[in-house]
Amino acid sequence: MKASPASRSHDEAVVELLKADPSFTQEYLAAALDEANEPGGHVALLAVLRHVAEAQGMSAVADRAGLPRESLYRALSPRGNPTAKTLWAVFRALGLHLTLAHGTQADR
Repeated sequence: MKASPASRSHDEAVVELLKADPSFTQEYLAAALDEANEPGGHVALLAVLRHVAEAQGMSAVADRAGLPRESLYRALSPRGNPTAKTLWAVFRALGLHLTLAHGTQADR
């Protein structure tokens, strides 16, 4: 009887998808940002940023952000609470630019 292949975690599957289709990154981050103010949204946003960083290589992202790799892991962990300075450095290192727009009254 053949042994079944080891399954992979959701996180691993998402990172593989991001590696295979880098254009998915923008949609993935946009969805996380849209839900960032919802319960658990902060943790979800950090997970999305961690997935994108893992897809690009944590060491390379940490270097581009000017952070020790361990600090990047800690900042993007489920219990992470990165400063604005760290978030901007991570966004820049990931090649991301945020754009702000006023929403309609219904969006608030």
